[in-house]
Amino acid sequence: MKENFGLYLILTDPVAGYAACAQAAVDGHVRYLQLRMKGASHAALLETACTLRAITRNTETRFIMNDDLAVAIESDADGLHLGQDDSSLIEARAIWNTPGKQFGLSTHSMEQAQEALKLSPDYIGVGPAFPTQTKALPDPVLGPKEVGQIAQEIQLSSVAIGGINSANLPALLKTGVQNFCVIGAVNAVPNPTKVISELQHLWKKHSFWT
Repeated sequence: MKENFGLYLILTDPVAGYAACAQAAVDGHVRYLQLRMKGASHAALLETACTLRAITRNTETRFIMNDDLAVAIESDADGLHLGQDDSSLIEARAIWNTPGKQFGLSTHSMEQAQEALKLSPDYIGVGPAFPTQTKALPDPVLGPKEVGQIAQEIQLSSVAIGGINSANLPALLKTGVQNFCVIGAVNAVPNPTKVISELQHLWKKHSFWT
């Protein structure tokens, strides 16, 4: 069954700080909060992950660790998100077989999304929907129309990702997208609470899934 939850927030070097953004996510009823700290040491990752775990524990916000299975396990995260070039989802699930843990997988085309069905992740990321600067080597932009098509056709919960902000979100939602991921639009501002509120309001206003 597809989940309809709206905003999925990824934290990467937030201006307001990791703890403040995590608290804003919890207060804003964000369903998923992912920690992505590429290039950070294990110790730094684990420290930040434990901070976010403490803030999100016993709330409706699920804490997801990006890529690093060891830190996900050590911090008792709610799940793990993997990219196409990361470790195997099957292997990660076999190692971390604790009931209730969730696994997400990034996809960048209809073909990859269809292949993901065979792995049965709890959700897939689909994008980039728009140009983005969050990767050193960005994946080719799919555009909102193709992202919406994938979101509607693939029988998995999906999250649109890539360059999404309050200006282009309404157009994206009109393509049939149920859920969307934001990175820069929240990480780059000193007041994450305001932006999260704006994004959630736009989702409720424009999404025909609500």
